[in-house]
Amino acid sequence: MTISTKLTRYLNEKNVPYQAIEHFHSNSSIGTAVTANVALNEIAKAVLLKDHEDRRLMAILPANNKINLSILNECLHGSYQLLKEQEVYQAFSDCDLGAIPPVPGAYNMNMICEEELDRLDTVYLEAGDHKTLLQLDKGAFKHIMSVGKHFHFSQTVFH
Repeated sequence: MTISTKLTRYLNEKNVPYQAIEHFHSNSSIGTAVTANVALNEIAKAVLLKDHEDRRLMAILPANNKINLSILNECLHGSYQLLKEQEVYQAFSDCDLGAIPPVPGAYNMNMICEEELDRLDTVYLEAGDHKTLLQLDKGAFKHIMSVGKHFHFSQTVFH
């Protein structure tokens, strides 16, 4: 089990309680949900964006949802697009490729959060590898997501 060093440091500094859940290696959210026996909508994922001025933003949404950039840009009065893969890897060098923790504070990033996640009693986060989820209760999740805006900007694609 390898939790991102930046993530561990951040959670410890903020006194965020969590439980590490080990599961079989998986390269997809669906696979992670199955191997960890967790509902797909309870896994938060990070989608990294940047605007025309190269300002970065972490969008956090349920793993079974797809981001709607039109809605997001309208709500933020912006012009955000997906970050290129190489830029993602550079920004998250302490993580396995494709295993981005949806914790913007650990990486000094601005964020938005899909409001669907706010209604959950438990939220699971990728920990930086493909074998560990972090389980947070509603209060802990709310604490780490308190620095950004919360609104509806995605649609469910898997049930």
